[in-house]
Amino acid sequence: MRAIFYGEGGSAFPVSLVNTLVKDVAAKAGKDAVRICQNHTYSLWPEASHGALNVFCSYSGNTKETITTLTAALEKDLPSVAIASGGKLEEIATARSTPFVKLPIPSADFQPRMGTGYFVACILQILVNHGLAQDIKEEILQEVSMFESSMDDYESQGKALAEKIVGKTPVIWSSQKYKDLARVWTIKFNEHAKNSAFWNFFPELNHNSMVGYTHLGDRYFAIMLRDEDDDAENLKRYEITADILKGYQMESVILDLEGDNMFAKMFSSIYTADFTAYYLAEKNQVDPTPVAMQDNVRNFWLRRQT
Repeated sequence: MRAIFYGEGGSAFPVSLVNTLVKDVAAKAGKDAVRICQNHTYSLWPEASHGALNVFCSYSGNTKETITTLTAALEKDLPSVAIASGGKLEEIATARSTPFVKLPIPSADFQPRMGTGYFVACILQILVNHGLAQDIKEEILQEVSMFESSMDDYESQGKALAEKIVGKTPVIWSSQKYKDLARVWTIKFNEHAKNSAFWNFFPELNHNSMVGYTHLGDRYFAIMLRDEDDDAENLKRYEITADILKGYQMESVILDLEGDNMFAKMFSSIYTADFTAYYLAEKNQVDPTPVAMQDNVRNFWLRRQT
């Protein structure tokens, strides 16, 4: 069985992190990982069928694309699960007796991008319940306690990094294995700091995108996420690339991913990303919480419906 996930924005990128994690756990156990597909549009995934698990994610429960695809899946009586804090998704799931996971709303201004931990926990458990992933709950809970004791370190690192980035456009680079982590960093900069950001991964970026910084390199700042367990040849590219960038007036920093396993490495890095983007928002003199441009798009659709 494959698992197909439907969702947008902060309700979608946690799926990418789970996919990365599940593949790593399966590989270390010498097993094949479940095939996880992600759908980001109004129609069902082409391979949606009775032989696939369809999971619909929307923190608010009112994401138009997700509501549309859930409705289509239920019309075909496809195996489905919905995850939301309420909204239309809960209404539809309840009316059709579809399995529903209700997420908490910690505060009135809570944003979906801050609910990554909730989504990751729910998604992993759903996969485990369907026999599609190994249960690593105990390992995760152990790491979470370690995160709490390291929070001051993440904050100080993020604050210092924001000082270097202010006035520039950050580009986040990683290995291919952690490319979705690099993408999450860009999302944090986009939404917290209202700052453009881009991502790519080694060695692919050495074959194309880095050439784009030939001119105006001083307007960008590269953050390289390095895992010491990466391929030895790939690891050499970090220092080499950093040295080359200097010749084009582009500053960079290499951040080593910390932790004994992939979950720890990803989430410790995400904490640092959150603090970095938060303090960059302060430097940019913007409120890190609201996302006015997204709200403008939603309001446009609401006006069209009235």
